[in-house]
Amino acid sequence: MSDDNLSESGAGPADAGVTPDPEPSGAPAGDDGTPAARKRRRRGSRGGRNRTRAAGAAAGATDDDFDDYESDAGAAGRAGETPGGEVAGPSEPARPVPPRNPRPAANGTPAAPVDTSAPLIPSIPPPRPKIGDTRPAPGPAPSPAPSASGADAGGGGARRRRRGGRGRGSGNGGGPAQSASRPVEAVLVDEPVEIDEETMERRRGRERKGRPVGRYMMVVHARREATQIAVLEGRALIEHYVSRPADDANQIDGNIYLGRVQNVLPGMEAAFIDIGTPKNAVLYRGDVRYDKDDIESPGGDSAPTRGKLPGAARNARIEQLLRTGQNILCQVTKNPIGTKGARLTQEVSLPGRFVVLIPNSDTYGISKRLADDERKRLRRILDEVRPAGHGLIVRTAAEGATADELRRDVGRLSQQWDRIDQMAKSSRAPALLYREPDMAVRVIREEFNRNYRSVVIDDRTLYEEVRDYVASINPELADRVEWAGDSGDPLPVFERYHVHEQIHKALDRKVWLPSGGSLIIERTEALTVIDVNTGKNVGTSNLEETVFRNNLEAADEIARQLRLRDIGGIIVIDFIDMEISANRAEVIKTFRAALARDKTRTQVFDISELGLVEMTRKRISEGLVESFSETCPTCGGRGFVFDESLL
Repeated sequence: MSDDNLSESGAGPADAGVTPDPEPSGAPAGDDGTPAARKRRRRGSRGGRNRTRAAGAAAGATDDDFDDYESDAGAAGRAGETPGGEVAGPSEPARPVPPRNPRPAANGTPAAPVDTSAPLIPSIPPPRPKIGDTRPAPGPAPSPAPSASGADAGGGGARRRRRGGRGRGSGNGGGPAQSASRPVEAVLVDEPVEIDEETMERRRGRERKGRPVGRYMMVVHARREATQIAVLEGRALIEHYVSRPADDANQIDGNIYLGRVQNVLPGMEAAFIDIGTPKNAVLYRGDVRYDKDDIESPGGDSAPTRGKLPGAARNARIEQLLRTGQNILCQVTKNPIGTKGARLTQEVSLPGRFVVLIPNSDTYGISKRLADDERKRLRRILDEVRPAGHGLIVRTAAEGATADELRRDVGRLSQQWDRIDQMAKSSRAPALLYREPDMAVRVIREEFNRNYRSVVIDDRTLYEEVRDYVASINPELADRVEWAGDSGDPLPVFERYHVHEQIHKALDRKVWLPSGGSLIIERTEALTVIDVNTGKNVGTSNLEETVFRNNLEAADEIARQLRLRDIGGIIVIDFIDMEISANRAEVIKTFRAALARDKTRTQVFDISELGLVEMTRKRISEGLVESFSETCPTCGGRGFVFDESLL
C-alpha cells in the first residue's frame, strides 16, 4: 500500500508502521537531507478552515489539504518540522519552535506525541490575511490518486462543499438558465400601400399657398429624461403628454400581461393581480371573462348568464370565477395613480391605425362619428376581412380607407395576437407579453389626421421613426411630419410656438379669462372644485348681462383646462348665480359643446339650485401638475407647516 493510500484511508504513518518518505511529492531536499520548506498558499474561501486531515498525512498531501495556521515566513523558518510537531533537524538543529496543538486523525486515533525536550519560545501569531495581499500562482495540480474509502483524493476523507449554494456552472441559483423573452411590440413600419392619385388628392386635405391647412398642430420635444408632446388648437395649448423612457411601472396603459391572482375579495367584488409592477393591479368582477365550464358553482344555484359584453359575468360571483394562484391574461386599462394600482380587464384589445382587434370575441362595431354612407361602405368591407373567431371595431380614422388598407391592418393585428397567445403559453407569470409603443407614436396613431396641419419634432431619430410610420399607414400625410431643424430657427421648439409659457400658466391654480374674470382650480382627494369669479370684469350694461358673459367665457376655458390638466373624477363647478333660466341653459349648452371636442368620456348634469354644475370625467393619468411635481417633504402636500413650539 502506498503512502497516499494510507493517508486517504485515515491512517497516518505512525499507525501503519510505515516511515514516510522524506521526499514524497518531489520537493527538493535540503543540505541535511530533510525536505526543504515549501511556501504554502494563503487559504482562500474554499472551506479549509473546518476540514480535518489525518496525522502525518502531510507527506502525501498537496498544498490545498493543509490548514494554513502559520504565515509563509513562519513556515519557511520551520523547514525541519514534522507534521506532528517533532523537530528532526540536522547536525546543527534549527531554531526551536513551539508545537501546534495536536489534532486527532480522521479516524479518531490520537496524533503523534509532541517532543517537549526542545526549549520553547513564545511565537508571534501569524498576521491575518488582508485585502490586497498577493498570492503565488498555484503549481500544476497533481493527478488524483485512487481512494480506498471512496473519498475525494487529497481531501482527508471529507467532501468539499460548494460555496454560495450555486449550481454547477450556473449563476442563477442552481436552477436552469432562463432566457428573458422580450414582449411583443406593435409593428410600426410596413410597406406603403399603393394608392391612386385621385384617392391621394382626396385624402390629402386642404392647402393654402402650398402649405397644409388644419385646425390642430402637434409639437414634440424629446430629451433624455422625458419626451413631451403638446397639441395646439390654433395657438392655444389644449393637450399635453409626458412620456419617460422605459417606464414599465407607471406608463403601462394598453400593455398585456400574464398575471397571477394574489387574492380574491368577495366583499369588494374584485381580485388583486400580480403583473410584475410595484403595486398589484385590480380586476373587478365586471371585467372578468369566463367559460361556463370554468365556473365553480357551490350547489343548486342557477347557471349564471353572460352580460352585454361577450364573456363578461353578470350573476357569477368573483370567487366562482377566479382562485388564488391562477394565471390569467389581462390588459391594463388605467395607469396606477397615487396609491392605487393599475386597473385591468380580460377583454383584451389590440389597437391598429384603422381598426381595433378584439381576440376571441364576437364584438362588431363602427365609430358613430362617421357618416351613414361611410358606415355602410366600411361594413361591406369588414364582412370580407373580419378574421374568424375575433371581433373588430372600426375607428374614426378609417374614413376613406381602402379595402386593401383595412385588410393589411387586420392581418398585422392578427399576427401580433398569434405571437402574444404563443408567448402566453410558454411564459411564467407574472410576465409582460405586449408593450405599447412610445407615447409620441401612440398619440400620432390615435390623433393624427388631415385636421392636423403639421407635426414638428426636434429629435432626428424620433422624426425618422414617426415619418416612416406615417408614410406606411397614411402616405398622403407624410409631408406634414417636419423636423424642427429644417426651419433654421435657433429657439427651442416649445418656445418657438409659445408652449413653454402656456405650460407655466397651466400649473398655476388661478386662470385669467379674457374679460378680466378668473378661475380658481383646487384639487382634493375626492374631487376637483372650480370657482368662477368676475375679478376685474365690471361689465357695461347690468349685472345679469355681466355675469352671463363671464360664465360663457368660463365654460369654454374650463373645458380647455380639463383637457390640458387631464383632470378626472368628480368635478364641481361653481358658476356665478344667474337669475334668468334661459341664461343658465345657454351656459350649460356652451359647456357641453366645448366638452364634445374632448375624446375622454364626460358626463355633465344641469345647474343645481345652488348654482353648481356636477360632472364626471374619466381619469386616465395623474394629471399635468403631478407629472411636473412631487409631494413637498416639509409640509407633506398640505401647503402649510405647523408651529411646533405651540404643540
